[in-house]
Amino acid sequence: MKAWQTLPEHYRECFTINLQKDRKVALLVNLLSLVIAVFLVVGMHTITPFWALFDMKPGLGPYLVRCMVLLAFIPGYLILHELIHGAAMKLCGTKKVRYGFTGLYAYAGSRDYYDKRSYLVITLAPVVVWGVFLALIGAFLSGAWFWVVYLVQVINLSGAAGDLYVTVRLSRLPADILVNDTGVSMT
Repeated sequence: MKAWQTLPEHYRECFTINLQKDRKVALLVNLLSLVIAVFLVVGMHTITPFWALFDMKPGLGPYLVRCMVLLAFIPGYLILHELIHGAAMKLCGTKKVRYGFTGLYAYAGSRDYYDKRSYLVITLAPVVVWGVFLALIGAFLSGAWFWVVYLVQVINLSGAAGDLYVTVRLSRLPADILVNDTGVSMT
């Protein structure tokens, strides 16, 4: 896996995805995210009822602790998701990764160019790493605490809708492409 700091001479721009400027793509990605989230929650509800998250039988204290843990996990997960993108970029040789938040999307980006294989690893690394990690933790939990971890998993998978969209679009392009990802725009 390798990163190029400049675009080689024989390359030209052939395709751009800009989630900030292209409203149709942004709407599609957000609808995909919602569909994934609903599918995951409804599907799991048939196995472990969602209402278990709101169980207050042990008392208000444990319920509030679960709520606070969940509320802390969500922004923590978003940061860790982007750090995994950044770590994958660093593994490819990127010297400087830029992180940010646009109000709608958190992002990790750089000025470097990546070959198709490397970029697909960068794009899918967080969903795979956190997907496996959260699934392993969730396998040992039940009831309310299962749902705390599972909702972070739902955010992991549904929040990766943009990453999945980019993966599908790029998979159709030639194998020798180079990709530049500034954060919310891929060229």
